[in-house]
Amino acid sequence: MMISKEISASPDSAQWQSINWKTVESHVLKLQMRIAKATRESKHGKAKALQWILTHSHSAKLLAVKRVSQNKGSKTPGIDGVIWNTDTRRMKAVNQLSRKAYQAKPLKRIYIPKKNGKLRPLGIPCMVDRALQALHLLALEPVSETLADPNSYGFRRNRSTADAIAQCFLCLSKKQSAQWILEGDIKACFDKIGHQWLMNNIAVDKRMLEQWLKSGFMDKGLFYRTDEGTPQGGIISPTLMLMTLAGLEQRIKSTALKNGARANFIGYADDFVVTCTSKDVLENDIKPLIADFLAHRGLTLSEEKTHITHISRGFDFLGFNHRKYKGKLLIKPSKSNTLIFLSNLRELTKKHATTPVNDLIKLINPKLRGWSNYYRHCVAKQVFGYVSHKLFLALWHWAKRRHPTKSKTWIAMKYFINRRGQWQFHGWQKSMNMDCQFNLFQIAKVPIERHVKIRSEATPFDPLYQEYLAKRKAKRQCRNSWNEPNLAAL
Repeated sequence: MMISKEISASPDSAQWQSINWKTVESHVLKLQMRIAKATRESKHGKAKALQWILTHSHSAKLLAVKRVSQNKGSKTPGIDGVIWNTDTRRMKAVNQLSRKAYQAKPLKRIYIPKKNGKLRPLGIPCMVDRALQALHLLALEPVSETLADPNSYGFRRNRSTADAIAQCFLCLSKKQSAQWILEGDIKACFDKIGHQWLMNNIAVDKRMLEQWLKSGFMDKGLFYRTDEGTPQGGIISPTLMLMTLAGLEQRIKSTALKNGARANFIGYADDFVVTCTSKDVLENDIKPLIADFLAHRGLTLSEEKTHITHISRGFDFLGFNHRKYKGKLLIKPSKSNTLIFLSNLRELTKKHATTPVNDLIKLINPKLRGWSNYYRHCVAKQVFGYVSHKLFLALWHWAKRRHPTKSKTWIAMKYFINRRGQWQFHGWQKSMNMDCQFNLFQIAKVPIERHVKIRSEATPFDPLYQEYLAKRKAKRQCRNSWNEPNLAAL
């Protein structure tokens, strides 16, 4: 006899699954827009009261828990080993989320490799600390977006490196554009921000902020205090950094005008460039101004990465090289980034010397697609062709190493296909009793498309820009759907 058991979901699980997320998001957005409006009108008391309402609302708590329990890092626990991987745990977390008697736990310190071979420290908070940071970020973000510099593009919604590079083009491309550039880099930005400045200037619950700043971290079983900086890995840290640098653009422009020059600021996280019509003003007025602005916040410029350059010599910013050739500005993938990318591809082919061809293609294609998508808005056609050629040679050597006794003709027939006079790396795989062809992504054929820069003053919490940002999002989604890979390109 067969016995069937009906396993019903727990009340918490059923409650989580019945949530109408559109209604929740709409309720939170309305409050955020009211906070932004009060901030624009300098009604700071009203903004603070609205922030309190938002951080104590059930809808905001739901969104905060959803964000931290369903994002990329949701499976990485803090020092307590807890993750919210079920609907029951998520709903219980919402009901228990409170500032009463709250004490942040120390961060779990991990290290990830940097491009220069050094290690970058990350602090991983516990789930409850992440959720409370996400909750208060919902209330802080309308303030940060309203006060942020118009041409600051890092850690902001609806903005990207493509917007920053497009702004560089607008500032440098014309004949009468500024010719001198200050390349700036803030030294250890996350690690050195002054706690006292944050406590005095950031519009967020002070008791909660102090808990996060002073939580310390655990590394190899030992506890370490934190007396400066914000942890790289904390959800609220990028916004704190963004607010720390807010106001720099206006000061730079005002200083330039007082000295009879014109200047522009383009920032992305802790990297920025300042264009100016006068080298003397840039060196003697603007650079000291920036140094003083940062010093008040516990920060310093990185001397080895901060330079003043003429546009005819060119400079690198966010992986792009900007340079004028006979008066014409060309923005290309930087030489160093291109060489690093090729080196990574060669290492990949060497590491997977015995990997089946289809699996190798599946490893290479996402890298090619991601790299080309990043650079497809600049003058990259020639570089894409160069990368394609160098990768062809690397794959040819990969095939030769696998079959050292076979002829060139045999290798070409097995691993390559000739299409319109071009040899393309490919493989075959059985799927649903059919032979499916797997082709290497053709980076040389990626079309170059001009990026339409976001309006500098647009923010997601201003009703004037709601329709504009919705249209941009729809266009981006439509373009991405056309760029989705099909089976033949995998």
